Amino acid sequence: MLNDVFTYLVAGKAGEGIKKAGSVAASLFAGMGRRAFQYDDYQSLIRGGHNFSIVSTAMREVGSQYGRAELIVALDARSYEKHRGSLADGGVLVCDPDVISEEGVAPEGTSGTLVTVPLREEAAKYPYPELRVGVAGAAALCAVTGLSPDDLEALIRDEYPRDLENNVAYGRAIYEAIISATDVRFPLERGDDVLPILAGNEAIALGAAAAGLDLYVAYPMTPSSSLLHYLAKHDDALGVTVMHPESEIAVANIAIGAASMGARAMVGSSGGGFALMEEALSFAGMAETPLLCMLSARSGPSTGVPTYTEQADLRFALNQGHGEFSRVVASPGSFSEAYRVTAELMDIAWRFQTVGIVLTEKHLSECSATIDIDIGAAPWPEPKLATGEGYRRYAITDDGVSPMLFPPSEELIKSSSYEHDEYGVTTEDAETITVMHDKRNRKLAAIEKHVRGLSTAVWHGDPDAPLILTYGSTTMSVLEALRAGGLRAAVLQLVYLEPFPVWELEGLRGARPVVVEQSSTGQFEKLLREKAGIEASASVRRYDGRPFDPVELARSLEEVLS
Repeated sequence: MLNDVFTYLVAGKAGEGIKKAGSVAASLFAGMGRRAFQYDDYQSLIRGGHNFSIVSTAMREVGSQYGRAELIVALDARSYEKHRGSLADGGVLVCDPDVISEEGVAPEGTSGTLVTVPLREEAAKYPYPELRVGVAGAAALCAVTGLSPDDLEALIRDEYPRDLENNVAYGRAIYEAIISATDVRFPLERGDDVLPILAGNEAIALGAAAAGLDLYVAYPMTPSSSLLHYLAKHDDALGVTVMHPESEIAVANIAIGAASMGARAMVGSSGGGFALMEEALSFAGMAETPLLCMLSARSGPSTGVPTYTEQADLRFALNQGHGEFSRVVASPGSFSEAYRVTAELMDIAWRFQTVGIVLTEKHLSECSATIDIDIGAAPWPEPKLATGEGYRRYAITDDGVSPMLFPPSEELIKSSSYEHDEYGVTTEDAETITVMHDKRNRKLAAIEKHVRGLSTAVWHGDPDAPLILTYGSTTMSVLEALRAGGLRAAVLQLVYLEPFPVWELEGLRGARPVVVEQSSTGQFEKLLREKAGIEASASVRRYDGRPFDPVELARSLEEVLS
């Protein structure tokens, strides 16, 4: 095992429980007091095609999936052919004998062991065999890691309770077949600190709820959909109302209407859906309505590759909306940071009556990991509220933030998308237009002053080593690559991107860092040059929709850092 990381890969067709098999493995590792990271790779298909799940685990934090696995379970011929080259030296590949021609021959290029088990023939003895084969993943995992048949049965009882008796019988049969076929074992160390497992979107949901989220409105769009599903499933427990309207246009306008009535509202989508919200976000800018948004990037443009990851929406997020108005954009670089940053942006949106955007990627949104959340890191938004009579919704103030008032009230409350005066009355008067522009623009300085007190950037690694700059979920990949390659580097991760934290980069001009990102045109690298005058010495980019593999990334970093 590389750096004491054990990796499990299970692959098959959509509809065969591949993602479930991965989540079962992650839960097993977490229950052993280990850290785990789960990555799911799937095509935009309900059934068929090719899906696989990778779970990497260690006794320390794991920030990425590893491409080479100690255990591979291939449920069909396509999975065998595609992944047999990913078997780590000394590893075990379990598959059905029908998918190969040479039984007992190790996959090419490895010193691993091939174990053939009649996975489908055994499953055919029970009802719904196509749904049964996913249990083979749990059976193989228990067998190869040295767990007992009783451990396997307990795992099946917890994770596959439906048709339990048949699941246990099938799982035991596969387990015994693997035990008889190979004596290769990977006994895994246990720990005492058992942490929960959360996906990035789940951490975002909890961060918003901790900051008082009242209403979440969304139209499903991968990879943001699981945020909608999670909040809908836990709406009562979290005290959140969840709506699924007919379009993203309706989503944004409903949320703005609710926020103008005092509800802390949030919307979420990916690139195409977020594009449909853009006019409404400009409405929020003019009406000075607080709104929290989540933009989870996938491969684009247009439909792109809908179930894969990319960081190509950076400029899109920073320039969201037409006209000039304040907006705040932050991109979390870990699961725990996703919780904190989301809560902070809810607070900022209401404190300054503006649009806050959580910019993330499919990689963080849909991957899962053991997570240690600081619940107290979530601020509680306290908007500026009006007192007294003669309410002016857009009163001129030193910081540009006007007092708010919500129904029921005897005062007239106006919210206008047209240019207006202090009372919200429509105007085209030149002097008033200038005054209101200046009022809104004063928020920019107030927001920057507030944001400077937050964790707008995070340093990792060795401060005396060569410098790497990154943001978003790529940070996890970079840190894991440094561990995988035993490399020394200082990593500066930017969390807030608008306002751009030039104060965090003071003293770095002339540093010539390496920039790592998932953009074909180097959007982040160009932003660093534009905003802070920083010129990269080299860039490492990946834009094929797949996240970085830590071993491959380590090789690339070693080359450019030297």
